[in-house]
Amino acid sequence: MKFLIIASYPASILKFRGALIQALQDKGFEIHVAAPEFNSYPEERDNLATLGYTVHDIPMQRTGTNPAADTKTLLALYRLMRKIKPDYMIGYTIKPVIYGSLAAKLARVPHRFALITGLGYAFQGAGYRDYKKSTLQKVMHRLYSVALASTHKVFFQNPDDEALFRALAILKPTAATKVVNGSGVDVSEYNVVPFPIINNKPALRFLLIARLLGDKGVKEYAQAARLVKAKYPQAQFDLVGWIDDNPDAIEQQELDSWINEELFNFWGKLDDVKPAIAASSIYVLPSYREGTPRTVLEAMAMGRPIITTDAPGCRETVIDGYNGYLVPVKAVEELAAAMERFIVNPELIIEMGKASRQLVEEKFDVDAVNQSMLEAMGL
Repeated sequence: MKFLIIASYPASILKFRGALIQALQDKGFEIHVAAPEFNSYPEERDNLATLGYTVHDIPMQRTGTNPAADTKTLLALYRLMRKIKPDYMIGYTIKPVIYGSLAAKLARVPHRFALITGLGYAFQGAGYRDYKKSTLQKVMHRLYSVALASTHKVFFQNPDDEALFRALAILKPTAATKVVNGSGVDVSEYNVVPFPIINNKPALRFLLIARLLGDKGVKEYAQAARLVKAKYPQAQFDLVGWIDDNPDAIEQQELDSWINEELFNFWGKLDDVKPAIAASSIYVLPSYREGTPRTVLEAMAMGRPIITTDAPGCRETVIDGYNGYLVPVKAVEELAAAMERFIVNPELIIEMGKASRQLVEEKFDVDAVNQSMLEAMGL
């Protein structure tokens, strides 16, 4: 029996799907992994091969809609499936879901699944009363609709995304779906670590880890940091991330201005975020929408309280007032006020940090999440 996993970013495969793939291999599957640009990620390619997985490099532009390039992706996936004849396939992120699902239908793969890990630029603004789709969004929504109609089950990482797909009629009324608690996190890998201490109290050090996109709330984080530092100069703010070619990416000039203003201690892009989380006391993610944010789960597992938005995906990770605070999307003053609560009452950092670890163990343990997916696939 063969299982094909299709991804758009080689570096995400073991980080986000490693435990799921291992669980599939443990069930006796021969594992095949398809993604673009493996030559640029030789370490990831070699690690996958060492684990006994067969790696396939496919042509795929991660962003944009170039009809010729996307047709090339579809044909390459179809030819791959006709060659290896997988019994099961699953794609995650936009293009692997769309073109992987379509190719699997054409290649008559017996069991076809899709995992919606987040909605991204193609759904920016969706769910708001005055939502008007751009031409690109209309195209992507139509492609999603056709592709998902060819799958046997669609997995979502939060109930809001599933509800939105149904409200927009991207999913047929009879479509089989399953909501799982994100990608989960290995609680044995992300251990609780002590807070940095200053004057016998946890340091007032906030952290955001994200691709530097507008819809991750990076600008709101900067504006809130400015407000808080004006009132509490001892507060520190860390930023981990990078600028990519996403249409919503912030400008390098804006990042440089924040750094020059000394708003942040900028770490850049990290392969291992544990040192940054360990150096912080409070984790912040002011995102507009997520599947279920992996960095939040990692921070929770390491015993950090959370400030995030009352937005799809994000709200799943926080019980307001228990392990952190929920604030409205784009609400800079409310974000700063939530930060101030920890500054004024530093004992909350310890109390809510313990609650975060307990919640992640109860709800987001990776083995439980993967078992839920396997059962839903009939495995």
